[in-house]
Amino acid sequence: MNIITRSPTEHLCQFLAAVQYKDLPDYLVRRTEDLFLDWFASALAGKSGKPVSLIERFAVAMGPGQGVSENLISRTQTSPFFAALVNGAASHYVEQDDLHNSSVLHPGTVVFPAVLAAAQDVNATGAELITAAVVGYECGVRIGEFLGRSHYKIFHTTGTVGKLAAAAGVAHILRLDADRMQHSLGSAGTMAAGLWEFLRDAADSKQLHTAKAAADGLMAAYIARDGFTGAKEILDGKQGMAAGMSRDSDVDRLTDGLGSRWATAETSFKFHASCRHTHPAADALLKLMQDHQISVFQIAQVIAHVHQGAIDVLGPVTDPQTIHQSKFSMGFVLALIAHHGRAALADFTEPALKDPSIREFHDRVTMELDSRIDAAYPRHWMGRVTVQLKSGKTLECSVDTPKGDPENTLSRAELEDKALRLASFSGAASVAEMQGLFKRVWNLHQETSVRRFLKSL
Repeated sequence: MNIITRSPTEHLCQFLAAVQYKDLPDYLVRRTEDLFLDWFASALAGKSGKPVSLIERFAVAMGPGQGVSENLISRTQTSPFFAALVNGAASHYVEQDDLHNSSVLHPGTVVFPAVLAAAQDVNATGAELITAAVVGYECGVRIGEFLGRSHYKIFHTTGTVGKLAAAAGVAHILRLDADRMQHSLGSAGTMAAGLWEFLRDAADSKQLHTAKAAADGLMAAYIARDGFTGAKEILDGKQGMAAGMSRDSDVDRLTDGLGSRWATAETSFKFHASCRHTHPAADALLKLMQDHQISVFQIAQVIAHVHQGAIDVLGPVTDPQTIHQSKFSMGFVLALIAHHGRAALADFTEPALKDPSIREFHDRVTMELDSRIDAAYPRHWMGRVTVQLKSGKTLECSVDTPKGDPENTLSRAELEDKALRLASFSGAASVAEMQGLFKRVWNLHQETSVRRFLKSL
């Protein structure tokens, strides 16, 4: 008897290629529609961003003047590659796109730009778009978990793993078999890149990470369709991604619960308009101030007890000079929470950066590693703050499930409200247009074609 032993990567690719819409539980279909709306609105909000505008300028100069794939922020049509590039950049700009905890991956901002662009190219149905998006999420989550915490310390997982997630989703739209799915991942993996160093000097690289992840993932699948081969064991081969990008990879994570665990449904929505590492502490400070009815003027010092990943990412931003940097500053985010009771999109402004009261509070916030919180991370993102009042009294508050997590998720009404705020932030769409979008997205599984979500201006 011949026994065929599949590698973990081959096993994963066989599963990804075989997923069909009928395999998806109803709750997962609804969840994917929720995630699609959240991503779409985040892309609209990125319309006014400088790095997004520069990437779009490049796309206009280098890309075709026409096509069937939508550039959502300019409402023009172009090739799938350049639509994915621009929409991928735009949807990560305001820091409101989704996040999967245990993989530390923002899947929506890389999967949906690529999958939508390809789906519009081949005139796919809504059900096909949903299925391909789930494939992208499931692939990206498992590879992110496989590469582990050490990968995230240096590499922006959304930029690296995001390429493979996008490639898997597009490969499914293109109906590639398991072998070509594997070649798609091989090509995407060899292009994987994205380093955290940009945070230190407020560079624009984060938008480049997501733009290139979406576009390069799409490219990897399209060339695989035509016979281009990629490394079969790009993930755990001797000179593959884990060998060069991780010290704690766990190959079992690649096939964890395939077919029974739908990791897509584990994805969290962002409530605050800042780096997700600030959210648990922000929720804890807000709860403490509400529970004890204290004002910002009573607070002398705040200690945010955090996991190591928060220190790695937020630690370099000691004196935020740009709006983007301020979203990666624990002190700045908690200052907004203390002063306004929120850290919303409209609160991160140039005047806020220069506000003496915000700056003074920022300087009274410190981060400390908490062993219990760190042990739970990344599967659980927990928060705890210790607040010393000017009276000398010390208060403490913990939050185990931040707002937006699957166990404390946003309802469809809350998602609609968030989407309206995102669209109005950049003036990218009217209220009437967004209400029409809601109707279409909530019935995405019944759409016969996913072309043209926005009419030309």
